[in-house]
Amino acid sequence: MTSDFTVNMDQYLPLRDVVFNTLRQAILKGELKPGERLMEIALADKLGVSRTPIREALRKLELEGLVLMIPRRGAQVADITEKDLNDVLEVRIALENLAIEKACKRMTDEQIGKLWLTAKEFERTTNEGNLVKLAEADVAFHDVIYQAADNVTLNQVQNNLREQIYRYRVEYLKDEEMRKQLVKEHEELYQAVKERDVKKAQEISFRHIENQRTGIIHSIQAE
Repeated sequence: MTSDFTVNMDQYLPLRDVVFNTLRQAILKGELKPGERLMEIALADKLGVSRTPIREALRKLELEGLVLMIPRRGAQVADITEKDLNDVLEVRIALENLAIEKACKRMTDEQIGKLWLTAKEFERTTNEGNLVKLAEADVAFHDVIYQAADNVTLNQVQNNLREQIYRYRVEYLKDEEMRKQLVKEHEELYQAVKERDVKKAQEISFRHIENQRTGIIHSIQAE
């Protein structure tokens, strides 16, 4: 294991959560590569912890779909496959359509203003080059729409799906041209939602997600 990452201690978090967050970020940022074996002893030595928080972190990462537990081989970073990507994005499209429909009817002026601010924050973050922070800014933009939809069950389902989508977001954001396209699409989606134009907003959202699908598949095939 030659991956270059270190544990970032946080006095407010239990050690198991610190280890989990460290490994999760390493996978999302590509410091731990798809298919790479995750050996408990090696990870424990690298992070300066016992095997127990490593084992707990790997179980949680398995639940998120970031790690695979293979009989007689142990844990490894899950591959990004076209099938997994298509499955996740098909569900995301359905959720986005419902969220947009409800948000266009229920969004307050304050929430519309917040949607614009998060779009601008995403644009500002593109200049920093921090993919994880950029992915979080993308999540924040879409979360405003989900919050405005004012549907508790919809938000619960979206929260469960978010971690699976997160990895694909980071992969997509590696391409500078894709990041520029995303800035434009956020502004277009904001405008359509502001105008309460459900159909137009859904069309923009669909194109937005399809562009991500195409970009990620291209990235997968290039590896």
